Amino acid sequence: MKAFGKILGLGLLGLLLIIVALGFALTHLFDPNDYKDEIRQLARDKAHVELTLNGDIGWSLFPWLGLELHDASIATLNAPKAPFADLQMLGLSVRVLPLLRKEVQMSDVRVEGLNLILNRDAEGRGNWEDFGKPLPAQGSNEAGSTAQTPPASTESGQPSNERPVKLDIDSLTVNNARVQYTDEKSGQTFNAESIQLSSGAVHQGATIPLKASGFFSLGQPNLKVRSELTGDLRFDRQAKRYNLDDMRLSGETSGEPLSGKTLTFVAQGQVMVDLAANVAEWTGLKVSANQLRALGELSARDLDSTPQVSGGLSIAQFDVRTFLDGIGHPLPATADPTAFNKLEVVTRLQGSQTSLALDALNVKLDDSTFTGRVAIEDFARQALRVNLKADTFDADRYLPAKSDEAKGAKAARRAEVSQQEAVAGAGSTPLPDAPTQVAWSNDKLLPVDRLRALDLQAELNFGALTLNKLPIKQAELKATGQGGLLTLQSLRGNLYNGTFAAHGSADVRPAVPQIGVNTQINRVPVEHFITSQNPDKAPPLKGLLTLSSDLTATGNSQKALIDTLNGNASFTINNGVLVDANIEQQLCQAIATLNRKQLSGEARGKDTPFNELRGSVVIRNGVASNPDLKVRIPGLTLNGNGDLDLRVLAMDYRVGVIVEGDQRAMPDPACQVNERYVGVELPLRCRGPMELGAKACRLDKDGLGQVAAKLAGNRLKDKIDEKLDEKLGDKVSPELKDALKGLFKR
Repeated sequence: MKAFGKILGLGLLGLLLIIVALGFALTHLFDPNDYKDEIRQLARDKAHVELTLNGDIGWSLFPWLGLELHDASIATLNAPKAPFADLQMLGLSVRVLPLLRKEVQMSDVRVEGLNLILNRDAEGRGNWEDFGKPLPAQGSNEAGSTAQTPPASTESGQPSNERPVKLDIDSLTVNNARVQYTDEKSGQTFNAESIQLSSGAVHQGATIPLKASGFFSLGQPNLKVRSELTGDLRFDRQAKRYNLDDMRLSGETSGEPLSGKTLTFVAQGQVMVDLAANVAEWTGLKVSANQLRALGELSARDLDSTPQVSGGLSIAQFDVRTFLDGIGHPLPATADPTAFNKLEVVTRLQGSQTSLALDALNVKLDDSTFTGRVAIEDFARQALRVNLKADTFDADRYLPAKSDEAKGAKAARRAEVSQQEAVAGAGSTPLPDAPTQVAWSNDKLLPVDRLRALDLQAELNFGALTLNKLPIKQAELKATGQGGLLTLQSLRGNLYNGTFAAHGSADVRPAVPQIGVNTQINRVPVEHFITSQNPDKAPPLKGLLTLSSDLTATGNSQKALIDTLNGNASFTINNGVLVDANIEQQLCQAIATLNRKQLSGEARGKDTPFNELRGSVVIRNGVASNPDLKVRIPGLTLNGNGDLDLRVLAMDYRVGVIVEGDQRAMPDPACQVNERYVGVELPLRCRGPMELGAKACRLDKDGLGQVAAKLAGNRLKDKIDEKLDEKLGDKVSPELKDALKGLFKR
């Protein structure tokens, strides 16, 4: 037995030596470079590709079937002179004996200098689409013979008589690969350079360490990206399931879309793709982009048809202004420079290739919290749907900041008004002049181009909304927009214990936007409206305002809208005060003048209370005509008419005052009302900046002269009556006496 074992061992050793010697002889005596033409023809006949071998072919036979190709390229048969792929070196080796068991056991696979040149022509056809396809003349018979003997297959799609090939590779390395893509129809180009790929041992079902990196660039717009991908890959080819665990994609990008700025990004998580079920998942999602940080999870379905994405996303608080500035898209300056400093988002999302919906949305923007839903139903149509509720929101903070021109104009007007106010002083000074400085800005108000493309449906509710410095409680806003026509269906709420409601439209389809608005205000303190327009000055008027207006205007700036303002309005102010204006003192001065006396007392108060102020206005091109102003003051009645020039916020009024006089227990002797003054209107003239209010009113001396003449005539009539009564007594009948009085009066 020992001898037999020894002989068998020697025999096997001899056989191994013979095989090694044969392999040595084949690899050293047989040179595959002598058969390049045959290899090219074999590639044409079997693989239907044009293979060009410019470099040497290196090979080994046993126990590894090794192959090295140098300076090779591949083209399609219909364009053999235009290769779409070439490489500097491809090196691989396969263990021979496992091939007999349909197991591919490979050592290191190395690819050096791979270059892919992909082109889509003006008709949209790619130069790679004919890869592996025979020429039409060659393919007709082959296609027919192939169709006659299709391989039997199972329901799963695998051939019933074949066993899947088992793949086993020690490692895969790709160095300095490059991809060039050109689309002649769109003019778009894409380049990927310095692509590096390395992996650990590739075994089905096992974890494969993977690392890839490269530089990528896009032509239109010019964009450059440097990125690196690492992770652990697992796959099951039979189940068509792939997992990339501990995935980390990092890098930075720059270019035209970022206006020269750089975006640094990192994306992490666990990624799974199941092609059999057409689903994919990204769990443990972590994304950072400069200052932005986000967590969440995403899933996708229907990968083979119309992919649908769903999941959850949480974005940690970040500074929006700093972030957008860092990616080359700075926010326009806002009225409050600290606006957009804090943003935090939590939401569930649903999306497709054409739409995106953020459900269960919770947004914290600065000091406000919004909840609800925001969706873009169609990216192409910019179909925006908004349904949100907010606790508090100060809209004024987010308005565009005033331009330097607007600031300068406002400062000039303030200076002019302050100068006139200083000159106005007491009621005996001359009337102020109407202001000359425009009160409104030329800054653009509406983003017309964006609004023309917007398809909007919005419903917003606010616990407290600050708009134009007015705090509206329980505010409700509904608006729609379609094809450039925006409709404010309603804006309503509670305002200073009163109510506010408005509706209107803005048509931005014409070159010049057209705006119409209808407003209803019920018992809102008017001083808040005045203060909101000029917070630096005390309001000249107080009281509860009830207003109804219907207005139209054209333009896209404050000045243009006021210059073209047309419409009508009616107003009532109850329980009010004319601030810092003693109308009673003015009228006492008028009565004293008529009495040819001097006031002996001091002015008792600087304000004038009134019960009601009402009237209506007709507005034409920014000038409001008010023919029926009426004010009821205890002991006085004022009737007025005049104009309000809204373009420069100027007023010019003539006011007639029916006065009862000084009703105090100890009245000023000069201000006592004679019976002949009863029912006589004493004239006032009000002219100057609207900010001055009643301080811009003076006694109308010309009108007072006419009143004096009328009173003198009335006094003469009274004396005639007295004389006739004295002379005639009871001598004539009353009818004759009245006839004689009428004759003398004429």
